[in-house]
Amino acid sequence: MFEKLKSGLNSLVNKITTTELKAENLRPTLSEFKLNLIENDVAVPVAEHICSEMEKRLDGVQVKRLEDKRKIVEKNLREVLLEVMLTNNKIELFKAIEEKRRKNEPFVIVFVGINGTGKTTTIAKVARLLNRKGYTVVLACSDTYRAGSIEQLENHARRLGVKMIRHKYGADPAAVAYDAINHAKAHGIHVVLIDTAGRMQTNRNLMNELAKIKRVVNPDLTILTVDALTGNDAVMQAEEFHKSVGVDATILTKVDADIKGGSALSVTYVTQKPILFVGTGQKYEDLDEFNPEKFVNMILR
Repeated sequence: MFEKLKSGLNSLVNKITTTELKAENLRPTLSEFKLNLIENDVAVPVAEHICSEMEKRLDGVQVKRLEDKRKIVEKNLREVLLEVMLTNNKIELFKAIEEKRRKNEPFVIVFVGINGTGKTTTIAKVARLLNRKGYTVVLACSDTYRAGSIEQLENHARRLGVKMIRHKYGADPAAVAYDAINHAKAHGIHVVLIDTAGRMQTNRNLMNELAKIKRVVNPDLTILTVDALTGNDAVMQAEEFHKSVGVDATILTKVDADIKGGSALSVTYVTQKPILFVGTGQKYEDLDEFNPEKFVNMILR
């Protein structure tokens, strides 16, 4: 996982360790590193930010006789990467669900993202996780246009043993979501997970439809699912959805197959919203909470 990004970071540390810490000497190495980051799916503004921060922090640093230059470089790189990954919006999902539970209200999550990112499977994984934490869940199929979408979610609901609310194909997606919330209120269900349509992110009708769902149901969270393997496309999707609909957090899917790793850095920086979970496989249990510190430590190993 993320082998190419790890290799690029390691190469940077090695090169800077043998360079005099002055801006003019650092620039050629950082310029090469910027290209390496971009090749590994780090968005251009993010790559530029990382390199300019490294130059600022290391320029003119005096290394004392017994100090380890490598450790100084690594420490600064770790701090810069962490700053890129951390946002002001910390989401404590289970605490937030508990707060709504105490008020006898369901916690409502709307999932957005384009087709093919693994959105529906991710919803099933989140449902399994919530069940294991002791919460009851209802699924809502507000993707009423894509052929097979209702059956796909229904299949997951059956395998998970949870209720799903559906209407006919072509029905109003907001009405499905509204009915699911009413069902949750009537039956004391803790969490409503709403699946939505995922045509291309530039489709105005889709964005208007998603905005309508949000207006009608006023969700507690809007989560964007992004496929880590789509590289810079993931960043464009994140920007477009956040601008058009507003997202609170991201779930990065298929990271187990991602040898580059730049999407994780870029999506957070672009949206300034945290990554909540990462999908790490095909099974319902393959969903891990995302920890920025652990991620940075892993890519700097």
